[in-house]
Amino acid sequence: MKKIKIVETALRDAHQSLLATRMRTRDMLPIVEEMDKIGFHALESWGGATFDTCIRYLNEDPWERLRSLKEHAKKTPLQMLLRGQNLVGYKHYPDDIVKKFVEKSYENGIDIFRIFDALNDVRNMQYSIKIAKDQGAHVQGVLSYTTSPYHTLESYVEFAHELEALDCDSIAIKDMAGLITPTDTYQLVKKLKEETDLMVNLHCHCTSGMTPMSYYAACQAGVDILDTAISPLAWGASQPPTESIVAALKDTPYDTGIDLVSLTEIKKYFEDIRKKYSSLLDPIAEKIDTDVLIYQIPGGMLSNLVSQLKEQNALDRYEDVLKEMPKVRKEMGYPPLVTPSSQIVGIQAVMNVLGEERYKMVSNEVKEYFKGYYGKPPAPVDKQIAEKIIGDEKPIDSRPADILEPQFERYKEEGEEAGLISKEEDVLTLALYPAVAPKFLKGEGEEETIEPPQDTNEQASPGEIPSEYSVEVDGDLFNVKIVPTGYMAIEEASESSANSGPMEGGVSSTMQGMILKLKVNPGDKVNEGDVVAVIEAMKMENDIYATHGGKVDKILTAEGETVNAGDTLMVIN
Repeated sequence: MKKIKIVETALRDAHQSLLATRMRTRDMLPIVEEMDKIGFHALESWGGATFDTCIRYLNEDPWERLRSLKEHAKKTPLQMLLRGQNLVGYKHYPDDIVKKFVEKSYENGIDIFRIFDALNDVRNMQYSIKIAKDQGAHVQGVLSYTTSPYHTLESYVEFAHELEALDCDSIAIKDMAGLITPTDTYQLVKKLKEETDLMVNLHCHCTSGMTPMSYYAACQAGVDILDTAISPLAWGASQPPTESIVAALKDTPYDTGIDLVSLTEIKKYFEDIRKKYSSLLDPIAEKIDTDVLIYQIPGGMLSNLVSQLKEQNALDRYEDVLKEMPKVRKEMGYPPLVTPSSQIVGIQAVMNVLGEERYKMVSNEVKEYFKGYYGKPPAPVDKQIAEKIIGDEKPIDSRPADILEPQFERYKEEGEEAGLISKEEDVLTLALYPAVAPKFLKGEGEEETIEPPQDTNEQASPGEIPSEYSVEVDGDLFNVKIVPTGYMAIEEASESSANSGPMEGGVSSTMQGMILKLKVNPGDKVNEGDVVAVIEAMKMENDIYATHGGKVDKILTAEGETVNAGDTLMVIN
């Protein structure tokens, strides 16, 4: 009899999928010791979006969360999700940052590193795998699962061989959108078990509704580990319920060995947690949505956009967005829709539909994607689209991290000079999130209030297409304003401050976000088309351009400041 091992995801992916990653550490710790008694293979509890959310919204130190969880979980290994060379961010970091981050993660309590790359480019995984192995950790290499003409059974098995050659201890099939069918599950798991000597872990979301069937097919094919979520935080965009899988496999050759009754207290605890965070539960993320099988959009990614379009009698735009997603994905070489490629593709699809023409507005991340800075796409990108975005520039063909200069010592020096650093982990926090971390490290962060999101958009008249939308990306809510002039609007109005509307010659923000970089100073002369600022919006970096030449008279914002759509950032005359 083969005992199936269970990874419980309530402390990471489950609340990331359903509660916008907002569960506080103080709401985790009271139940961890009880979870530690169950006999789980691991508690997935860190990585993914948890690091970002801790410092951006919760005013929590993610490193302290990890240490606290480790103190309460004395028997069960703690597992994290690591985005390869992206670590827990949205871009590649140099090797010295990767080395320090993995070392500190292990030192603070991580036992199992689940390492993936959004493009399944093994070059982006090899260094973090090596460093994690050097620590003596269990390393799980990941196949980011998707479907396309280029993603075949043979291609996944070939990739698995590459991961095995890097000395991974196990392999995970990461099905982030719930796309894998029971038949494909059986074939893939069986082939991986035949072709490699690695344990196989299946990680699926329930978006399509097929996942419980796929889990049983995986058991029949020889899977070793399944990911589940305690029932109050299960289903929809999350994983199948732990109790249901345990009950279904009891007295079969795949019995988990977990006592169903022992899960009762944990279930009751998370029922209360679900009520506490109920204002964050998104009806779209909670439900089964079979459209994912057609459009491959991960659960909840555009849920708030759907709601806004319904309210404004403009639901026809929703269909346009759904149809645009696979078009953009194909043009970008069929990347699996997982962080960060899910944001890169998803936000570009929204911009293409709501803007005045396709690819007129593109984020810096889209530009870098086409330049090869994220790695090699699974399939060739569309040449015409690439030319429109990067011109004649030839994409790099080397490992992206090879072109990055070391950064740890620089951030350490800058952080110490600014009085931000009290431990080495703070240097890493600053390096990963240079726009967000300073405020947190200064002790000036504020904890976000748990309350229903406020709808500040004005109601449009019947039949009118609204110009402002709320867009949800991987659990985070962003307000987006679409204007016909691209990334920058020059508007004529009377003089006013940065946050009280446009002014003559003013450069206005077209999105809600954070000023990441000011590229000019007062007195500078600029030409039409010059980049004058960079704004971080929807986790992407967006350039703001000057639409006419002149001299910078005033700058009405600062780096690190949060601005709203329509705020005047500077004046050029």
